[in-house]
Amino acid sequence: MPMITIRNARRDEAELLAAIGFRAWEKAMIPVGETKAMVEGARSAFLNFTRSGWLTISVIELNGQPAGWAAREELDENITDFWIDPDFQGQGLGAALLEEIEKEVLHQGFTKASLQTHAKNDEAVRFFEKHGYAVHWLTIAYNPKLDRDVQSVGLSKQLAAPVAPAYGQEF
Repeated sequence: MPMITIRNARRDEAELLAAIGFRAWEKAMIPVGETKAMVEGARSAFLNFTRSGWLTISVIELNGQPAGWAAREELDENITDFWIDPDFQGQGLGAALLEEIEKEVLHQGFTKASLQTHAKNDEAVRFFEKHGYAVHWLTIAYNPKLDRDVQSVGLSKQLAAPVAPAYGQEF
């Protein structure tokens, strides 16, 4: 029986986590089209983030092997990174990791979770919709590395009823 563990990232695994994130990003970027400049920029960005932001990263392991990770850079309701290594996708790891991240968001007093991805990342959009997220906005921004406009979508999920202020409290 496979053993799934979710834990905090360690500083000494930045390169490993960057590689996982990069492989997942590369798979997600196929529909958008990537350039050599984007690939090198992404590889560098993943390494920089996993080295500096490791305290905000949760790692999911399958049988002791890191298989993906998620981050909330500001430790708020916004999931800024969510990456499952393509070799491990379709095994329930994303669902387990998302459930854990949502519990953390609730535990820290937030009532909803939110994230964004590029609009052509159908696999990710379907995954999050399957887990109760809804698309709340669509934006188009020019991407100089692609030399074209790229659409992004914002998704969110209500995790708990918003807390109404008590009588006389300000909003």
